[in-house]
Amino acid sequence: MKHFTYKSLQELASEAERIGAQHVRFEPDPEKVRSILARPVMVGGFRVGNAIAIHPMEGCDGDPDGKPGELTWRRYDRYGRSGAKLLWFEATAVRQDGRANPRQLWIHSGTVSEMTRLLEHTRQVHRETYGTADDLLEVLQLTHSGRQSVPRKIVPSHNPCVDAKTGVPDDYPLVSDDVLERIEDDFVAAARLACRAGFRAIDIKATHGYLAVELLGARNRPGRYGGPLENRLRFLRNVLGKIRGALGDRLMLCVRLGCYDGVPYYLDPATGGGVPCRYEIPYPHGFGVDPCDPLREDLTEVKRVIEQLRGWRVALLNVSAGSPYYNPHIGRPFEKPDEGNYEQPEHPLLGVDRHFRIAGELQQTFPELPLVGTGYSWLQKYSIHAGAANIAASRIRFFGLGRGSLAHPNFPREALERGELDERKVCKTLTFCTFLMRQKNHPLGQFPCGCPPFDKEGYGQIMKEAAAARRTAARMSKGPRPVNGGAA
Repeated sequence: MKHFTYKSLQELASEAERIGAQHVRFEPDPEKVRSILARPVMVGGFRVGNAIAIHPMEGCDGDPDGKPGELTWRRYDRYGRSGAKLLWFEATAVRQDGRANPRQLWIHSGTVSEMTRLLEHTRQVHRETYGTADDLLEVLQLTHSGRQSVPRKIVPSHNPCVDAKTGVPDDYPLVSDDVLERIEDDFVAAARLACRAGFRAIDIKATHGYLAVELLGARNRPGRYGGPLENRLRFLRNVLGKIRGALGDRLMLCVRLGCYDGVPYYLDPATGGGVPCRYEIPYPHGFGVDPCDPLREDLTEVKRVIEQLRGWRVALLNVSAGSPYYNPHIGRPFEKPDEGNYEQPEHPLLGVDRHFRIAGELQQTFPELPLVGTGYSWLQKYSIHAGAANIAASRIRFFGLGRGSLAHPNFPREALERGELDERKVCKTLTFCTFLMRQKNHPLGQFPCGCPPFDKEGYGQIMKEAAAARRTAARMSKGPRPVNGGAA
């Protein structure tokens, strides 16, 4: 179903008001948009040159050993020239068995020199374009993929709803407390390498259903890492504390935090729409979830966690929600689902509103901690108007784009120069990027992820190859065709 039919910003604003998306507001004046987004932001004593961020969008295009590949270099060259002053480098695994796909970046002794070169090149092209990179903050996102790890899932907690959606049997063994302690040390080793590579900041990824955020919701896990919130915080607390102990203030600490897990959704074959799984009340799982109505957020524990993060000297928080593996509409409201997935179960503006509502409440609760906002891409060319409105209202400090940066990596410069975006260049949330990310019939086990409609030079041929591989796999799964009506 097509939702985005708006011919003007006023039409979109009126629709948001009509359907009750009351947190979706816009700054209509291009000059004010330019001025607001150009504001510097102080982060942990570092002056970031403007209020525009590029989110950590994984390209699935590294080499098998974890080094950046040709398309990785191409992407960060574009980001370095983009004009954004907060550049969040994509999810980079801290160990081989924590990768979400066989081409995910992985920082280790054999790849740190290439990560150093990638960072230096990004800074250099930024410096050449804008005169300085001294106000450019680069954050390297460190991750362990938990139950999404390949080739073997590493499961920290059983949630029957999530287990069913992600193909985890009831009796699948949980990762032990001892292994979790060793993974903590892997994060420290990766942080040391990030510091050696020259990064100014690192992010401990705790969102999208991966290890760190699943532990925050591990209410039924036994042992030191489950049950009460104090235990569920142990992994994140230990990782941050060990990194601070090893490196002191040499690295700024950041967290991308999934502030609302939600519940898994399924495709309704009768309607094509998404329907939530069956769940018990009170819902005894997840993080940021209202146990009496898990289709809504409850930020009580989220605020307790952020209070702890502040005490552990986390300087920057990137606010996210949902999981692309079991409720993609929560994290990224879309116009068209990826192949085989469900249609939006709600108007996308309500999904955008959820992002803005959560981020706004958290930013106003913690005004001294800069937060990065998410959920803007569906607004297309009007995303910058919403970002400016949220910043002006002190409901966020940074406006960020993820999918939108794949389609239009030069959007920050356009926003700062014109206060408007060119409709012909912006992401339309048609999920071609997600389609590519889900395609595994590739010699390296993973197709690269990008934006075929708006970056045909980089991904047009890749899209054709991925679609052809998908059709071949579908034919093979059906088996040979019967001959003359007989059995195959």
